Amino acid sequence: MIRFAARKIVTFALLVIGLILFCYWQNNSIVITESEYVNQKIPKEFEGYVIAHISDLHNKEFGKKQKRLLKKLKSTSPDIIVITGDLVDRRKYDLNKAMSFVEGAVKIAPVYYVSGNHEAWSNRYETIRSSLREAGVQVLDDSATEMSVGGSSIRLLGLSDPDFLTSHYRDGTNTSRIEDYLHRWSSDERFQILLSHRPELFDRYVKYNMDLVFSGHAHGGQFRLPFLRRGLVAPDQGFFPKYTSGCYTKNGTTMFVSRGLGNSIIPIRVFNRPEILVVTLHHKSGMP
Repeated sequence: MIRFAARKIVTFALLVIGLILFCYWQNNSIVITESEYVNQKIPKEFEGYVIAHISDLHNKEFGKKQKRLLKKLKSTSPDIIVITGDLVDRRKYDLNKAMSFVEGAVKIAPVYYVSGNHEAWSNRYETIRSSLREAGVQVLDDSATEMSVGGSSIRLLGLSDPDFLTSHYRDGTNTSRIEDYLHRWSSDERFQILLSHRPELFDRYVKYNMDLVFSGHAHGGQFRLPFLRRGLVAPDQGFFPKYTSGCYTKNGTTMFVSRGLGNSIIPIRVFNRPEILVVTLHHKSGMP
């Protein structure tokens, strides 16, 4: 009887240790997800252009001064790095952890950034934006820039998070400013890449003819159902959200959603490892 009880205790202890190790691996082992994107509007000079996409760090640390994260990012050999918000977390605000990553990232490739809802809720955004600019990041909140290669250019657009227009996160999403900027940009016939924190606004990006969109916010659905390849819950989408990870295409608009790197109110991920998303651009005639 005593031996049987001892076996049960050992078995239980091993299960607990195994679960702890599994959760640690799920939340700290970074995966690189690579995708190819083809569009005949992309100038031939941008054939093979590599974009590394980072989102939703939420102050998480991957080694001292983000060493593991930066090593993974550097291994992708990006032409540019885009960050789609929530570098910080409003509940555990620590700008130093975010800036450790940013200061390393700008040494790898040019970095472009748009804000997320946690920057909006932090009440410290002026400090965050100033620190990013001082580090050499181009902040694209509600603005556009051009990237040129060999005499040809593409447009890179950025939207600030809509929660800057609300006084409390329970007030809902005010998309009036987003609609205004998207309408303004929609008449440009050049190839355009949009950075926006919010994947749930995909239909608006489609409505205004955005070519390629990078987004985050959904944290991969937090707990992914491996056989259904779906997430369980996401901010502003609720249970069984539609846009959590990967590529979505509609009427000529393609959106890539990063699962992100950190966590916020829900402290763990399951079957949903932290992700660096890497997209390589191709002109149609450049593909086999």
